[in-house]
Amino acid sequence: MVDTGNMDVPEISAEWYRDVIGVAADSPPPVQWFVGHATEGVILLLGALLLVAALSRLSGGSHDRALAVVAPVPTLLAYAGSELLKTVVDEDRPCRTVGRVIIAGSCPPPGDWSFPSNHATLAGALAVTTLLLSRRLGLVALPLAALAAVSRVFVGVHYPHDVVAGLLLGALVAALATPLLARPTAEALRRRADARRPVPDLAGRPRP
Repeated sequence: MVDTGNMDVPEISAEWYRDVIGVAADSPPPVQWFVGHATEGVILLLGALLLVAALSRLSGGSHDRALAVVAPVPTLLAYAGSELLKTVVDEDRPCRTVGRVIIAGSCPPPGDWSFPSNHATLAGALAVTTLLLSRRLGLVALPLAALAAVSRVFVGVHYPHDVVAGLLLGALVAALATPLLARPTAEALRRRADARRPVPDLAGRPRP
């Protein structure tokens, strides 16, 4: 085990981290630049895929529209959960405890804890929510989420277990929260539609 703050990091994760950053250090500068900027771009792309998937549901029934309405919420819940875990675990960044790397530009400051990865959590939640709304778009989102997670290890700011935990946390929250939130939302939408529907008078004519 590697002692890093309040959490002992599994030695295998530290070894994998060293292997990955070794590959990163030996990679061509264009590759380093691309991966160093990939995470934010992939997160934005995942957000765009979720938006497209949500918009495609708006023309459907109440359940479809409910999925579109609640689509952003699981990602917000997953992110909040990752932030809470960070304050509980207090795992220091590998770039301060295992080895210095230059791919990321700079190591996050002390107090910006490593476990779990926020970016991986966001990626997992966005990808799984997109999959629940659109299988076609979800099958594009899933490998993108994996790419976002791997890039955080490549640039040296997370251990492998940080990003795996983040992906699983985001995916689990999305898989559980999306249908749970959609049910009452669909019911509320149905009630609203019923309330707006004209009530016929005794002659069968809709009342204004």
